[in-house]
Amino acid sequence: MRSAYRFNLMELAGGFGDLGTLLPLSMGMIMINGLSPIGVFFSIGLFYVFSGIYYGVTVPVQPMKVIGAYAIATALTASQIAASGLWIGLFLLVIGGTGTITLLGKYIPQSVVRGVQMATGALLMTQGVKFVIGSSKFQLLQGAAEPYMNVQAMGPLPIGILIGVVGGIITLSFLDNKKFPAGLLVIFLGILFGLIWGTHDGFDKLRLGIYLPEFLPFGFPTGADFSFVLLVVVLPQLPMTLGNAVIANGDLSHQYFGERSKKVTYKALCFGMGFANLFCFLVGGMPLCHGAGGLAAHYRFGARTAGSNLMIGTIFIALAIFLGSYSLVVLNLIPFSVLGILLIFAGSQLALTIIDMKERRDLFVGFVMLGITLASNLAVAFGVGIVLAYVLKYKKLNV
Repeated sequence: MRSAYRFNLMELAGGFGDLGTLLPLSMGMIMINGLSPIGVFFSIGLFYVFSGIYYGVTVPVQPMKVIGAYAIATALTASQIAASGLWIGLFLLVIGGTGTITLLGKYIPQSVVRGVQMATGALLMTQGVKFVIGSSKFQLLQGAAEPYMNVQAMGPLPIGILIGVVGGIITLSFLDNKKFPAGLLVIFLGILFGLIWGTHDGFDKLRLGIYLPEFLPFGFPTGADFSFVLLVVVLPQLPMTLGNAVIANGDLSHQYFGERSKKVTYKALCFGMGFANLFCFLVGGMPLCHGAGGLAAHYRFGARTAGSNLMIGTIFIALAIFLGSYSLVVLNLIPFSVLGILLIFAGSQLALTIIDMKERRDLFVGFVMLGITLASNLAVAFGVGIVLAYVLKYKKLNV
């Protein structure tokens, strides 16, 4: 029987595979919304470790994108973000505990699941390209394509594009190399560029110590906080979480790992994310979920066992405990263009899951969902996709 844990370079590279999603949103919510770096990174690490131990296979940990993106764009307060985490955690526990998610999973067509995966992959690739060319919201807010680098261009060529091209070539060349995993090479390349050309802001204040999360560091949210975030971010986030982080993620895990992922059930995913978000609420972290895109990223860059979870989780816990608020200083060494390359390859891996769809009706549903996602959002596409799939099935319409 294959071991549930392997600790090697491929597993480590796979663990780094989803940093393109995880770091920009977490760092943005720390710097713009005032979240606690200790609470954010400690809860991420703990969620990685416990997920790996329970499920026994590679399991992703990601920020909730609707909440994170809206929080950064509108500068939500830390208390409002905490309130959204508590709301979403309670919703997930109820949906999982009542069996509602099992019923939903039973009646959601496979074409809709594939549509969610393809659309999520496209979003990841789009965001990756933005990181490389310097047009993401966070980079625009910072006023630079590479905010933590002194050099912004090499002659007429922006430094982000140069790093992105080099990183892309390295990734293509070493993508399946077990001795020199592409994910590690690209991350190390980025850190090297950061050491050479980085601003190194805060390095002189870097202090090792023992830093532990505070209990309710922003106090208990007010009633106004709870009512505001429920309508603005929690309800829009919920369909995306159920579609991508539960159903599409569970489906993809079974595709990748077969019988080994028998514990990755819709109910277990809801419970795991529910309790994780309650913990994030208590320590000042950000709302967390799993996600099909994160799983595709980990898998594409080499993760095959829960060992990758334990390694990347331990790194985040160590950052929180030993560096505390100074952990951002170290993470800022990684250029955004490197994170963009990780996202592009992870997104392409996820989007390719559509290749097992043979019927024109199924492909039609998937591509309509992709269009709606790019024009609106994934939550709307998820709802429209379900209706469209059933209309095409029972009305016998031709496409």
